[in-house]
Amino acid sequence: MCGIIAYLGLQDAVPILIDGLRRLEYRGYDSAGIAVQVDGITQCVRAIGPLSALQKKLSTIELAGNTGIGHTRWATHGSVTEANTHPQQSNDKKISIVHNGVIENFQSIREFLSVQGFQFQSETDTETLANLISYHYSKELESPTQDRFLESVRKALLHVRGTYGIAVLCSDRPNEIIGARNSSPLVLGMGKDEFFISSDVCSFAQHTRDVVYLHDNELVHITGDHFKLITLDREAVEAVRHEVDWDTASAELNGYPHFMLKEIFEQPQAIENALRGRISGDLSSAHFGGLQMTDEELHKINRIILCACGTAWCACLVAEYIIEKFARIPVEVEYASEFRYRNAPLDQQTLIIVISQSGETIDTLAAMREAQQRGLRVLAITNVVGSTIAREADGGIYQHSGPEIGVASTKAFTSQICISILLALHLGRLRDLSFDDGIEIVEALKKLPEQVESILLQSERIRSIAMRYKDCSDMLFLGRQSMFPIALEGALKLKEISYVHAEGYPAAEIKHGPMALITPQCPIFFLACDDHVLEKIQSNMHEVQARGARVIVVAQENSAIHANAANDIIFVPQGHSAVNPILATIPLQLFAYHMGVLRGHNVDRPRHLAKSVTVE
Repeated sequence: MCGIIAYLGLQDAVPILIDGLRRLEYRGYDSAGIAVQVDGITQCVRAIGPLSALQKKLSTIELAGNTGIGHTRWATHGSVTEANTHPQQSNDKKISIVHNGVIENFQSIREFLSVQGFQFQSETDTETLANLISYHYSKELESPTQDRFLESVRKALLHVRGTYGIAVLCSDRPNEIIGARNSSPLVLGMGKDEFFISSDVCSFAQHTRDVVYLHDNELVHITGDHFKLITLDREAVEAVRHEVDWDTASAELNGYPHFMLKEIFEQPQAIENALRGRISGDLSSAHFGGLQMTDEELHKINRIILCACGTAWCACLVAEYIIEKFARIPVEVEYASEFRYRNAPLDQQTLIIVISQSGETIDTLAAMREAQQRGLRVLAITNVVGSTIAREADGGIYQHSGPEIGVASTKAFTSQICISILLALHLGRLRDLSFDDGIEIVEALKKLPEQVESILLQSERIRSIAMRYKDCSDMLFLGRQSMFPIALEGALKLKEISYVHAEGYPAAEIKHGPMALITPQCPIFFLACDDHVLEKIQSNMHEVQARGARVIVVAQENSAIHANAANDIIFVPQGHSAVNPILATIPLQLFAYHMGVLRGHNVDRPRHLAKSVTVE
C-alpha cells in the first residue's frame, strides 16, 4: 500500500526520488523519507505528514549522491511517527531499507536479535528486517564473498514469513541496490546509464519504459552498470524485458483541480477503450483476444464465481445481475478476502473471475492462487498491464482505462461494468441469447460514451444539490435489482470522499431495520432507473417521505417519476437495462466528489485509505 522508489545512476538522486514519491502519493501515505549514499555514508531524512514536509527538511540539508531509496509509508506496525517512518536503518547504520508489506514473524525475529545485542528505535517490522540483514552481513565476514551484500539479504529473507517488496542499501557497497519481492509488487526500470526500482512504474515512466517485473521470491542486484536476478534459492533468473505502453501525461492533472474529477470526466474515453475491437463483425456479440478459452470450453461452464475487493466487488455484483440475465449462468460474488480462507465446494466446470484495477490487490491475488491451486481456471479483469494478477491469471481482459490516480475508483469501475456486459453478451450468444437481443445490447453500448458525456454536463447542477446536503452526517442509498450494487457503490464513494456515514440497501429492505434511521437529517438517494420495478421504488419513496426524509432521485428521462415525488431529481438518458447501472453511477460519483470538496477534504487522498491494498 506504500510507495517505493530507488535510483542508481549518474544524476543527482534526490530530485528523482522526490519526483518518484510525488507520483506515488496517490497510493496513500502518512509519512515519507529518503536515504542517499554520500561519501560512504548513507544519510537518511524522514518526515511525517505530506511530501512537502519532507521537501522542507531537505531544503536545509546538503544531500548530493547518485544512489538512493525513497518511501511513502501507510502505517501498519507502529503509529505515525518519524521514528517509524521509512527508510529504516540497522543499529550500525550500514543497512538502510524501504519496505512494503507485513513481516508476520517479526516479533520472534526481534526477540532473537535482541539476544544478539541489537536494539530497536521503532515499532516497525521493517527495522527488524534491517537488523536481520545486518546480522547476516556481519556473519558473512566469516567467509566473505564478492556477493556478501546480496547473500546477507537473501539469507535474511529465508527467515521471513509474510509479504514484502523491498529496496536495500549498504553503506559499505556504494553504487549497489538490492530489491526483492514476495506478494508485494516490485518493478525494475532500465534507463540509459541508470536503474530504478519501484512498486509502481508510474514513479519512473518519464525516465524509461524498459522494465522487468519481479516475480515472488526473486531478488535483483544492481551493481554499477548492470544487474542480475536470482531466486531465494540462488538460482539465476533470465530477465524478461517489457516495454511499458503508458502515457505519462495521463498521470497529470491537465487543468483539473483533482484527479478524481479528471477521471470522472475521462469515462466516455475509458468506455470507448473498453469496447474498442471487442464487438463482433455482425454487431450481435463480443469477442476477446485473451480469454485463452475456446467457445466449447466456455459453453461447458455451469457456474461462475466473481471475486474482488472494495469498488471492484460492487462491479462484481452488477456483473452477477447482467450475466445471469443475459447468459443464464448461475453467478456468485465473493469478497476475495473471505474466499481465500473458505473451503467452498468447487467443481471443474466452475469459472473463477477476479476483478482488480491495479492487478496487485493482495486478497484478490491470493483468492486467484487458491482457485488455481484447486485446479480451476481463473480469468482476470484488470487495468494494469504487467501486474501480478494479469501475469498469473489463466486468461483475461485488459480495461485500457489509463492510469487511475485518485484513490476512489471511478473510470475503472464503469469500465469493469462495461467489460462485464461484453462478457455477458459473449456468453449469452453462446447459449440462448437471440441475435436481435445481442444487437440491442451492442447498440446500447455504442451509445454509452455520448450518454455519459451528457450526464457530465450536469456537474454544476449536481454540485448545487450537494450544497444542500453537505452538512448531513448520514445518508442512505436505495435501489432494486442491478441498481442495488450501484446503491452500495454510491454509499462507498460518499464514505470514502466526504466522510459522511452512508449505507446502501435493496430498496425493499428499508422496512427491515434501516427505516429506524430516517429523519430529516438523513437524506435518501433512490436509484429509479429500472422500469420493471419503478412502481415498487415509488412506493418506497412515499414510505420514507411520510416519515420526514428528504429524497434525491436518479431517474431516466421521460420517467414516470413525478416532480413532487422528491426534493431533487437527477435525470440520466433512457438506456437499455444492461447499461443502466453505468448511467446511474455517474451522478453518484459527481455527488460524492462535490460533497467531499464542499466539506473541505482532499478527495484524491482520503484519510487512512490507499489506492492499491497490498497488505492484509
